[in-house]
Amino acid sequence: MRLRQIALVGQDLAACEADIRAILGLDYAYDDPGVGKFGLRNAVFPIGETFLEVVSPKQDGTTAGRLLEKRGGDGGYMVILQVHDIKAARAQIAAAGARVVEEADLQGGTVAMSHVHPRDVGGAILSLDFMHPWERWEWGGPEWRQHVRTDVSTGIVGAELQGDDPFAMARRWGEVLGREVEPVGEYWRMGLDDGGEIRFIKAADGRGEGLGRFDVAVRDPAAVHAAAKARDRLSPDGDVLLAGTRVRLVQA
Repeated sequence: MRLRQIALVGQDLAACEADIRAILGLDYAYDDPGVGKFGLRNAVFPIGETFLEVVSPKQDGTTAGRLLEKRGGDGGYMVILQVHDIKAARAQIAAAGARVVEEADLQGGTVAMSHVHPRDVGGAILSLDFMHPWERWEWGGPEWRQHVRTDVSTGIVGAELQGDDPFAMARRWGEVLGREVEPVGEYWRMGLDDGGEIRFIKAADGRGEGLGRFDVAVRDPAAVHAAAKARDRLSPDGDVLLAGTRVRLVQA
């Protein structure tokens, strides 16, 4: 089980794309026509072997649009984990009593995914995805490998979910995923098989429950910080902000 993609939601997709390109040093984004069924447009950026997505509503009544209203602007949307055994993952979801709001088996079973209802885990939509071969990633488009740039950013390595009761949220994610969680100081942590992690913290920014931060490994954190400052994409306490979501810079 590895963290393969983080999805954010932004009202102005073009502006979010421009910030991501300039700050994280990326030069390609895939416009996935498949998200149209959900009333969305999107842009998917490869970062090493991982992906950063921004979705934006193109019509009224979307889940993404409701999230923009609920959290008072752009923010985190979805955590996508890649699994080796989708049947076992789905059995674990069922055993935990969580609802699946979207499920698909595509291309002869070489691509499959299950979206867990955010109310049944807390913090974000959770998607468990299977791809064969393991290195494949359908949501990045057919040409994503040709556009990978790692001179600035090398990968997404963590996600941070916030809520009123982070322990309850962590425990619930552990039940649904069949993973252990552990306390680390004032937060809870779930380790993943690729060295990545999911953290669960107390909500303290006034925006309520959600995906509040994700971690990106970068070669020169000071340079990325400077690029964010130049675009006025720093929080008052100095965090990089992309689509209303804090970015924790990790030394690659």
